[in-house]
Amino acid sequence: MAQCVQSVQELIPDSFVPCVAALCSDEAERLTRLNHLSFAELLKPFSRLTSEGMWSPPFFTVLPRSRAGRRKLGAGREEKGDVYILEPVEWRLGLGLRGVSAAAGGGAMSEVVKTARNEHEMVAVLALLNNIWVILISYVLFILATTPWFESYRETFLQSMPASDHEFLNHYLACMLVASSSEAEPVEQFSKLSQEQHRIQHNSDCSYPKWFIPNTLKYYVLLHDVSAGDEQRAESVYEEMKQKYGTQGCYLLKINSRTSNRASDEQIPDPWSQYLQKNSIQNQESYEDGPCTITSNKNSDSNLLSLDGLDNEVKVDGLPNNFRAHPLQLDSSSDPSNSVDGPDHVKSASSLHETKKANTGIIHGACLTLTDHDRIRQFIQEFTFRGLLPHIEKTIRQLNDQLISRKGLSRSLFSATKKWFSGSKVPEKSINELKNTSGLLYPPEAPELQIRKMADLCFLVQHYDLAYSCYHTAKKDFLNDQAMLYAAGALVGILDSDLRSALLLEQAAHCFINMKSPMVRKYAFHMILAGHRFSKAGQKKHALRCYCQAMQVYKGKGWSLAEDHINFTIGRQSYTLRQLDNAVSAFRHILINESKQSAAQQGAFLREYLYVYKNVSQLSPDGPLPQLPLPYINSSATRVFFGHDRRPADGEKQAATHVSLDQEYDSESSQQWRELEEQVVAVVNRGVIPSNFHPTQYCLNSYSDNSRFPLAVVEEPITVEVAFRNPLKVPLLLTDLSLLWKFQPKESSGKDNEEVKELVTGEPEMIGTEVISEFLINSEESKVARLKLFPHHIGELHILGVVYNLGTIQGCMTIDGIGALPGCHTGKHSLSMSVRGRQDLEIQGPRLNNTKEEKTSIKYGPDRRLDPIITEEMPLLEVFFIHFPTGLLCGEIRKAYVEFVNVSKCPLTGLKVVSKRPEFFTFGGNTAVLTPLSPSASENCSAYKTVVTDSTSVCTALISSASSVDFGIGTGSQPEVIPVPLPDTVLLPGASVQLPMWLRGPDEEGVHEINFLFYYESVKKQPKIRHRILRHTAVICTSRSLNVRATVCRSNSLEDEEGRGGNMLVFVDVENTNTSEAGVKEFHIVQVSSSSKHWKLQKSVNLSENKGSFVTFPLFIAYVVEDSKQLILEGQHHVILHTIGKEAFSCPQKQEPPEMELLKFFRPENTTVPLRPSVEQLSNLIKTSLHYPESFNHPFHQKSLCLVPVTLLLSNCSKADVDVIVDLRHKTTSPEALEIHGSFTWLGQTQYKLQLKSQEIHSLQLKACFVHTGVYNLGTPRVFAKLSDQVMVFETSQQNSMPALIIINNA
Repeated sequence: MAQCVQSVQELIPDSFVPCVAALCSDEAERLTRLNHLSFAELLKPFSRLTSEGMWSPPFFTVLPRSRAGRRKLGAGREEKGDVYILEPVEWRLGLGLRGVSAAAGGGAMSEVVKTARNEHEMVAVLALLNNIWVILISYVLFILATTPWFESYRETFLQSMPASDHEFLNHYLACMLVASSSEAEPVEQFSKLSQEQHRIQHNSDCSYPKWFIPNTLKYYVLLHDVSAGDEQRAESVYEEMKQKYGTQGCYLLKINSRTSNRASDEQIPDPWSQYLQKNSIQNQESYEDGPCTITSNKNSDSNLLSLDGLDNEVKVDGLPNNFRAHPLQLDSSSDPSNSVDGPDHVKSASSLHETKKANTGIIHGACLTLTDHDRIRQFIQEFTFRGLLPHIEKTIRQLNDQLISRKGLSRSLFSATKKWFSGSKVPEKSINELKNTSGLLYPPEAPELQIRKMADLCFLVQHYDLAYSCYHTAKKDFLNDQAMLYAAGALVGILDSDLRSALLLEQAAHCFINMKSPMVRKYAFHMILAGHRFSKAGQKKHALRCYCQAMQVYKGKGWSLAEDHINFTIGRQSYTLRQLDNAVSAFRHILINESKQSAAQQGAFLREYLYVYKNVSQLSPDGPLPQLPLPYINSSATRVFFGHDRRPADGEKQAATHVSLDQEYDSESSQQWRELEEQVVAVVNRGVIPSNFHPTQYCLNSYSDNSRFPLAVVEEPITVEVAFRNPLKVPLLLTDLSLLWKFQPKESSGKDNEEVKELVTGEPEMIGTEVISEFLINSEESKVARLKLFPHHIGELHILGVVYNLGTIQGCMTIDGIGALPGCHTGKHSLSMSVRGRQDLEIQGPRLNNTKEEKTSIKYGPDRRLDPIITEEMPLLEVFFIHFPTGLLCGEIRKAYVEFVNVSKCPLTGLKVVSKRPEFFTFGGNTAVLTPLSPSASENCSAYKTVVTDSTSVCTALISSASSVDFGIGTGSQPEVIPVPLPDTVLLPGASVQLPMWLRGPDEEGVHEINFLFYYESVKKQPKIRHRILRHTAVICTSRSLNVRATVCRSNSLEDEEGRGGNMLVFVDVENTNTSEAGVKEFHIVQVSSSSKHWKLQKSVNLSENKGSFVTFPLFIAYVVEDSKQLILEGQHHVILHTIGKEAFSCPQKQEPPEMELLKFFRPENTTVPLRPSVEQLSNLIKTSLHYPESFNHPFHQKSLCLVPVTLLLSNCSKADVDVIVDLRHKTTSPEALEIHGSFTWLGQTQYKLQLKSQEIHSLQLKACFVHTGVYNLGTPRVFAKLSDQVMVFETSQQNSMPALIIINNA
């Protein structure tokens, strides 16, 4: 905030003083120039009064009588009765009337502010102890403690305020006419100077200077050179002057008591330096940062002679054009940044600097002695007390008398009634009336202006009570006339100015922040306004400083639009000041924040950034690439893939799916692949997993284990997927996009190469780099780019980031008057401008949370997915599947081919495949004769071949190329790791081999994902990579076919060939569960076979209960209609029989949820409770048996319904009464079961309730109804039984022990 050494009571009297002009002859000016001073400059240091003077104001009734008296001007300030003793007054002589344009004058004030800033910049900004840190609840602000530029401006402004028509504080009260005693006719010269002053004052063409009253005081000064002049002649001329002008109107001033070249040991003080330094600042105009400086006039050398007096070059017979306007007069049409009148007004900064340097060695007042100083000081005293003060007192009385006479008053103006002073309420006027009166001008003799003149005059002589009364009266008159400019002048007395407004707004901002309760937002808002006004005034550095101060408040508070505006302005101002780094930083903040600007505004911001950034990059073209803010990169989402891309399908030839960036990460699937790899590694290493084993990772992402350096193989590509996001509403175009990396090559022996280079563009002999020519990201779009590197040498690779050209696709536009710039791009999209830069990929590892120290602190582990180690060559396997089906029937056998290709330069061996579903596929057994050599062979359409089993009886049977043993059925353990039968167990480089693969549809319907993991090794063992794997996921959709249910029971009547009994009966129930959704027309059971070490299907089967399991598998042929063609599909179902009397199924059965039973809690009693029968006993209370004919012939063509009588026998096996419920309804209600039993039902009553006495046998006569021929199972009735004295009901277990089959034939 501004600091002021003086108090308000001291500042105002020193700032507002009477103005006096000086008009000198040529000879008089020559005498003063011997001291390198003009006449006005000569008097400036001595203009402060050192003695007291008195004046008597007119008697006004508005003032108390005790306060109406004489006024004394002197060194003290005290009241003595009715006499006032005031502070010393510094009478300021008039400023120079040089021919300076209005713009140049305004630039002088601007130069004052700029110079003050430059002088105090380091102290005010860098010395933190001299500044203020404001710490509030939500803000920590750095605020400058002082504003020296405002103090300099205030001092300069108060000394050089321009004169205006509506106020008279700076109008000249008197004019000194100065002539030399050495002139031929001094008195005649005074007459000429008087006439010239009169012409200047009363010439309507001259708007400057302005005079207080028409009758200006003229004070005649005779200047005498003591060292060279004739003193007697000077005294004689002075006596003549006193006779003509009076003793109070003239003065003889003696100067130059010594010559300038005379050596003297006397040290004469130099009181002029402080004034001349300020005036020299006001006498020049320069741009803030431009290359040139504006001088005041074409004839600048002559103007250096006069600073504060009337131009000494003025001739008596003419008025120069220099008196057209005041140097500081405001011009609304002028712009500080364009204040150049012509080419002659431009002066190079270097020449001005040399002029300043030449003036620094000049000694002022070299011809003056201390006696001369006293003479000048005495001259000022005499002029003030004997000339100026009486003139002022006389002027006030005249103004008062004029007002009384013109207003027609019979008493003093200020003794009028209260109504006269206050007046009635000013009537409101319309807007049109205000517009009509806005340009109101009063004539010079108007009473309103006379009141204002008297107010200003009283203010200048420090009669503030009388001045206030006059101001108040003038304000009322101006408001009555709606003369708003005059009314405002009676209040503040200043005009609008960008520079002045900026300085005052800044001071207002400091007032808000320095309040007891700081108003931070008002502080920031006023600093923004101040910065805007500073910018309009051409004060770029001050504007930048204000915006930076305000940014402290708005930053990070969610006011995005305000932040954008401030950053944009800071960027523009910084660029204008050639602070390019700050400009880039400001524009960068606009782009990286979540902007709420419109698309057009964002596009403008982006173009500004690109333009500024391009200028910065041109300053250091060989420097490192800087960071670009756009587009956003989600580093944690970066994925790295090692290997070639998957080949697309070629007809019936489909490549293994393996791993690709198109696949989403699945933790469950990843764990399955890990288990498969561990399983095959354990098999290869004889059941032990090596301690240094790590699962192979082809794709690294945020979910994978990235704590170790990944391994890549030389000559195999590395693909990096980078996730970009465009936060703007305008598209971004990236060109020449590639990866930025660093590589440390190593020799094959393992020794490091000492030379480590950061390769930006890539070297083909080390690492090949893929470049994407154009990569377009639409507005607010997230998009990934896949960039590749091709390592050609082993070593350590470090992927640093991406490098690209950033630009937009809009047409070339003009920015700030600058046309289309170099860097335009021609391609698929039209690129107006582009800049080259980089963005680093910085990935943070996972947070560590294992040890106590890690849990109590925040530590992150390494993430090395971008730091692969390039190893030596390894074999690379590609697998292709030929005629691989996508849909199968449950149990269907289909033949496909697998082609193995070694695409590397190294041979591979030890090829194995592992899967969690080994029953799905097999490479076949010892069936080389039956296996065709290629998919185009003639015998690949069937999995079976008919062979003769008994030559005597000519019996035939079907032999399968893929038996149940090959599919791992019935062997007790399923072989999950299967060696691939390669010729000679080695696949040479570039070689390929095709092998048949038999596929069997899973027994469950639905979609199945079956994982294959192929394992292989290099013939030459590598220390870092011991094996490689290839993954494939096959998706098979299976449809329902047949459901096989088999039961084995004892048979006492069946004998073998040797006549021995004790054999088994095998009941096989085959159901068609297909609902024709797969186009299946019908199934044919071709053969039922068995597979067991001790059992076989024949007329006589040897019985041995401890001889293991028995596998039966029916072979079927299905006729399928597909695309209007009938196809024949083959398959087999497997049923494993382990237990006698227990049913076995070919497909898993759905488990029904168990029935809920209520729990009973009771208190035990001492009485003994009889033991309750067990559940097994209760389920065997009733024995059932069905009696029916094994076959039944019925003419369906005559009668559609076939009724067969059936007898159900119920036997009570206990000695207690049993309640029996017989339920004839089918148990299963699923659509499949209804389809199966739809042609068979029970007629009559569907439920029977009976009670059987002890060991009673009861028979029920039932009727079964059939509508089709076929084999049916009549064992569907459900029998429930319970003891009569109990509640719990149990279903009998005998009814499901054996199927009751009946054959219905058509008669």
